[in-house]
Amino acid sequence: MTTHIAIAGAAGRMGRRLIESCTQLTDTEVTVAFEYPESSFIGCDAGELAGIGKLDIPIIKELNEVINTFDVLVEFTTIEATLAHLALCRAAHKRMVIGTTGFSSEQRDLIVQASQDIAIVFAPNMSVGVNLTFKLLEIAAKVLGNDVDIEVIEAHHRHKTDAPSGTALRMGEIVANTLGRDLSQCAVYGRQGKTGARERHTIGFETIRAGDIVGEHTVMFADVGERVEITHKASSRMTFANGAIRAAHWIMQKDKGLFDMQDVLDLR
Repeated sequence: MTTHIAIAGAAGRMGRRLIESCTQLTDTEVTVAFEYPESSFIGCDAGELAGIGKLDIPIIKELNEVINTFDVLVEFTTIEATLAHLALCRAAHKRMVIGTTGFSSEQRDLIVQASQDIAIVFAPNMSVGVNLTFKLLEIAAKVLGNDVDIEVIEAHHRHKTDAPSGTALRMGEIVANTLGRDLSQCAVYGRQGKTGARERHTIGFETIRAGDIVGEHTVMFADVGERVEITHKASSRMTFANGAIRAAHWIMQKDKGLFDMQDVLDLR
């Protein structure tokens, strides 16, 4: 059965790769591609923008006008846009795959509430490799325990607007939860000046924003005499797009509920 996909932010970097990913699968069809109302790309062909040839799917500006022409909305845009689309999908009982990051706890609660009525895959990173890395971090934290210093180092392109990345924060959460810590209490974001000796139970975060780095994450477990580093590097946004479309197919099995890529990949 063909899954019909709506792409939010279709003219953006991720939107174009999502369109490309859909066209590589025989059981997937992009039926809606849209942008914010003031976008200069309104009316352009989605396929031509993605560099894959004409699809006869124009970029539109109003999701509510085509709400009945897709099965799953795939969303990598802004917090404000995502929450607006969330309300529309909840009212129309449409499934969502959300890769937008930077939500506050209150905004995340809105997604949790919507999942009582619709099925949502919500993950800070849709890459299959990153989600395998999440599992490896849990294992490493269990084995190395509280006897190591833990640092999360991440790098992204200069246009990324939130820091640390959602993926880095999720990595910190996984390690903290495994060790019985509260990340909100033990996280240290950057260091400057005379900070004193490092406290063992903190989890440090360092952020790099430069050039066109797609995404790099390293978690360091450092003891005296040795350290373990678990690293994931993305060289193309297609890895995130392919994971998101995989999630869109998977969520078709669900009527409601909140899930992440660990559920999609059966890594629980």
